[in-house]
Amino acid sequence: MANFTRRAIKETFWKLLNQRPLSQITIKDIVEDCGINRNSFYYHFEDLPALVEEIVEEQVQALIQNHPTISSVEECFDAVIELVMENKRAIYHIYNSLSRDVFERYLMDACQYIVSTYLKTEFAGKSIDLQDLDALIRLHKCACFGSVIDWLNGGMKGDIVGYFRRVCTLQKGWLENLGR
Repeated sequence: MANFTRRAIKETFWKLLNQRPLSQITIKDIVEDCGINRNSFYYHFEDLPALVEEIVEEQVQALIQNHPTISSVEECFDAVIELVMENKRAIYHIYNSLSRDVFERYLMDACQYIVSTYLKTEFAGKSIDLQDLDALIRLHKCACFGSVIDWLNGGMKGDIVGYFRRVCTLQKGWLENLGR
């Protein structure tokens, strides 16, 4: 029963977050929609920020589990965008709340995992200095993270998928030249 209640709280929270900003959601809203009492909420979560953190962390963990390998730059960017686009409005509301730091931390973790997984696969068996590989991972992790943050700061306007596709087209061939 505890797992059912915990899941119901999270699902209700996502539903509400897709409807309105985080600042307009209260624990009372969640428990009323779930049909539980406040004590049940507090049994599972310390407060709303704890709920936000758990949900964002779960989204990143799901992304990692769904992408054990990454075989192209396009797939790399697609994985990060997938994280945001599944609950676009909810993510935007989290990003524009006091919980922005939680979202940014987990987004950076997701970018680190995705870029690292891809580049380590791409350079497997090729002679590349580990410091160079680490530098490339850091550069592309920050580029991916920064692009998503820039898009969020712009109100999620514009075609972020098209943007990443264009970046991938512009970067064609750079990996092949580095691994020689």
